[in-house]
Amino acid sequence: MKIAIMGAGAMGSLFGAHLTLAGEEVWLVDVRKEQTQAIASNGLSLEEKGKVRQVPMNATDDIRAVGKADLVIFFVKAYHTEKAVTDAFVLQKEDTAFLTLQNGLGNEEAICKYVDPRKVMLGVTNHGATLLGPGRIRHAGWGKTYLGELNGEITGRLKRIAEVFSRADLETEVAAEINAIVWNKLFVNVGINALTALTGLRNGQLLEHPETLQLLEILVAEAAEVARKKGIRIEGDPVEHAKRVAEATRENRSSMGQDFDNHRKTEIDAINGAVVREAKKLAMSAPCNQTVTNLIRVIEKQF
Repeated sequence: MKIAIMGAGAMGSLFGAHLTLAGEEVWLVDVRKEQTQAIASNGLSLEEKGKVRQVPMNATDDIRAVGKADLVIFFVKAYHTEKAVTDAFVLQKEDTAFLTLQNGLGNEEAICKYVDPRKVMLGVTNHGATLLGPGRIRHAGWGKTYLGELNGEITGRLKRIAEVFSRADLETEVAAEINAIVWNKLFVNVGINALTALTGLRNGQLLEHPETLQLLEILVAEAAEVARKKGIRIEGDPVEHAKRVAEATRENRSSMGQDFDNHRKTEIDAINGAVVREAKKLAMSAPCNQTVTNLIRVIEKQF
């Protein structure tokens, strides 16, 4: 399978490396020349389970060099989704599938503005990765990946892509209720990402301080209440699940934390900000999520 990955950051590079090692033809596409040139010249340095290996990979900042693709995966920041989709038009053939594995809410809607919704799939991954420098990443957390069609059908292409991912040591399941899984992943990001960015802590350290632990609980509880009001099926206790993920990814620095470390714009509007927007649609409030969203936005202005 020929796979183009839009976004050669930590997660795009992680999936690209695993799929390449499994024998798939993978192309990483990114506007950051220092990243793509480092990978194209020297391979990707993948730190995983205490070992480091170089993975020879295709990487480019010129999407026209890729040719046509069977699958296009989006790993760009949410605020870059529309630009990435329009750039990816040149990759499209009749049966090309477009898959978002991005954080937050609304990415599939942005893709469907430009691509036939029948070609679009929605996914969630529970892996964690850290960008250490140009061409260098650390696989910092392991978990399942879930894929679903927008209409809830379990299709042949969905099963084929899940099989490809699983062969690449990226355990993947297909899901009929993918939107519910997206929300359940959102709860984790809502509880962890903004707090790690604001405090400078790693994921697991949030559990060590009563102040950040309490904030995590409130943020997730607010989001869960909004989801329930929307009729989203929630599995188990989302607050406890967020805590378990924070512990399981203890040494990871969340993507939003990494953005703050590098003075980059964050995906706050697709995560905590999305909870606030959905709450307003339902005439509800989410004051803690509103507060952290405002704080992140103000700090971003200083970058």
